[in-house]
Amino acid sequence: MTNATASLEESFAKSIEQRTTKVGVVGMGYVGLPLALAFCEKGFSVVGFDVDHEKVDKLRAGEGYIQHLGTERLAEAVEKGQLGATADFDRLAEVDAILVAVPTPLTKQREPDMRYIVSTAEQIRDRLRPGHLIVLESTTYPGTTDELVRGILEQSGKRFGEDFFLAYSPEREDPGNKKYETRTIPKVVGGVDDASGKLAAALYEAAVSRVVRVGSARAAEATKLTENIFRAVNIALVNELKVVYDRMGIDVWDVLDAAETKPFGFMRFNPGPGLGGHCIPLDPFYLTWKAREYGIATRFIELAGEVNVAMPRYVVGKVQDALNDRGRALKGAKILLLGLAYKKDIDDPRESPSFELLHMLEERGAEVDYHDPHIPHMPSMRSWPSLEPRDSVALDASTVAAYDVVLIATDHTKVDYEMVASHAQVVVDTRGVFRVAHDNVVKA
Repeated sequence: MTNATASLEESFAKSIEQRTTKVGVVGMGYVGLPLALAFCEKGFSVVGFDVDHEKVDKLRAGEGYIQHLGTERLAEAVEKGQLGATADFDRLAEVDAILVAVPTPLTKQREPDMRYIVSTAEQIRDRLRPGHLIVLESTTYPGTTDELVRGILEQSGKRFGEDFFLAYSPEREDPGNKKYETRTIPKVVGGVDDASGKLAAALYEAAVSRVVRVGSARAAEATKLTENIFRAVNIALVNELKVVYDRMGIDVWDVLDAAETKPFGFMRFNPGPGLGGHCIPLDPFYLTWKAREYGIATRFIELAGEVNVAMPRYVVGKVQDALNDRGRALKGAKILLLGLAYKKDIDDPRESPSFELLHMLEERGAEVDYHDPHIPHMPSMRSWPSLEPRDSVALDASTVAAYDVVLIATDHTKVDYEMVASHAQVVVDTRGVFRVAHDNVVKA
């Protein structure tokens, strides 16, 4: 470490202690906004960057757009002048730390789509100045930070380890979780070098309750993938058990309720209509793609992916069987889909299996409406461009009775399920809502 680098590190560390570090957060969505608020509430000045001008305007006005976060914290941060928002990336030069929380989707070939990380790194590159700390939070494959991002930043002529610091700290948001939020979820931090890891850890320690340092940015990247692959693989297991037990005439929910009583050696996961959310459906493919570079086939992970991807088709088959048993065809049938969000009690539709269900049902000639108390208007989705926009229908007895099938895809607590069961011709339940048998309820 040169004397100049040591001086930059010392100056940055002191600014963190004094809360004079100006923090920039790139990507003000489900990850970036709560992260920005966590820093604001610890006395830091934060600038949120986003390419969505409508989102920026709402932030400036202190208006919330993420339901479970509400508006009170946001409005207070804006009113106090602690949180600003902009679509002008020239302002990256104003901030000292840049935390990147942009999407990392997959291509149609299920390979990492790095365009948002690349474009953000290029924006930072063009405004990079000595002393900048850049931390990537987006879920990605091991090596992204120290190979891809570092390479782009060094195109500026500035050198990592001399002019700027670089680290990785995976986001661990769980939208709608009232028990754990940004401030109380332990933060894993790995630097591309020790100085970067040390500074990034010091910054996060000022905003969250616990920081866990690992030996490298790659270890931090792998930690995030491991967490989500663990979840995806176990969900695949219970999804497969669901199919097997259903054929045997056994209720998988009855089995899981009983298995959960074992006080050791069992961790519960629930089956469903398919994976959803911004991480679980995507993350395994980031590792399998990177593993191929090393000549390693991740067969177990890929098999779990196949099981989970097959779930919407299985559910549609159960809908078709339920109609056939009542002398009806799927083509021309009216179906009400309950739930568009990827999990209960949130307004987040990202990668929700509900869209694939809707697509597959309409592809087979069914007429599909939806009801979701948290998503009044169906957003356009990149993965399902052919789906026509529509609004959530009101949910009452007469509405329910008008459909041939009510398909429960998301088990929002605001829905009166007993009313649904009492008036529906057929209910297909993918979430284990009905534990007591009903003549018109089919488990899927």
